[in-house]
This record gives sequence, C-alpha cells and structure tokens, in this order.
Amino acid sequence: MSDNITRPTSLSVQEFIDAVENKTRRNDSYILLELLQKITGHPPVLWGNSLIGFGSYHYKYDTGREGDMLMAGFSPRKQNLAIYNTGHQRYPELLEKLGKHKTGKSCLYINRLSDVDLDVLTELIKTGYNRMKIKYNS
Repeated sequence: MSDNITRPTSLSVQEFIDAVENKTRRNDSYILLELLQKITGHPPVLWGNSLIGFGSYHYKYDTGREGDMLMAGFSPRKQNLAIYNTGHQRYPELLEKLGKHKTGKSCLYINRLSDVDLDVLTELIKTGYNRMKIKYNS
C-alpha cells in the first residue's frame, strides 16, 4: 500500500506564494489565504509542494488505507486556482451564481477571483468546510 505523498510540511506558505510568477494569481492567493484562514480559524500549512491547507482530518477507507488530508485549501497553479473541498457538487444553486469556473471531482477551478462572485465563493467554502467538520468530527 502506498503512502499519501500529500502531507503537511514546515515550508513557508508566504515564500511559496511569493514565488508564484503570475502577479494576478499571486495577489488572488493572498486574498484566498486570508479568506480561508478567517473561515476555518486555522493557520495555513503547505501540504506537499503546492497545496495550501487549513485544518486536517483523518480518513480510513474500507480497504484499510488511511491517512490525513487538508479540510480546506487551494493551490495557485499555472493555469488556474484550484480550491479544494468546497463540496460544490452538493450546491448547484451556488455554482449557478458563482461566475466563470470549472469543476473536478473535489476541486473548483477559477482563473482569477475577479471572474467570480466572492460572496458566493465564500459561502461555498464555508458550507464545504462546515460539512467536513461535521463528517470528520473535527
């Protein structure tokens, strides 16, 4: 059984964001950093080499595989901002109001914060985070 390579590190979140080449994505990352810290009450932690996480939970699958993962977070990728654990699949009414975005299984992808309604994004993140807290008793 393989280990989860996405683990919390002691690397500097600020240094990681400062190194983001795209100025808009870097500035948006600082806005998301503040927003997620306010919503979760957790300090940011760099997970692996590219995920900024807030809080964590422990999971265990029926197969016996288990590990820890971030409760909420984001990654400033070259092509977009990936926001994790919003629970967006459960809230199509919020997605309709969000603005320009794409979705994956557990990620919400946006090019820049100016493409979306920040209040709706905040509600998605809050709702997803609160659901994760209940599910994992964190």
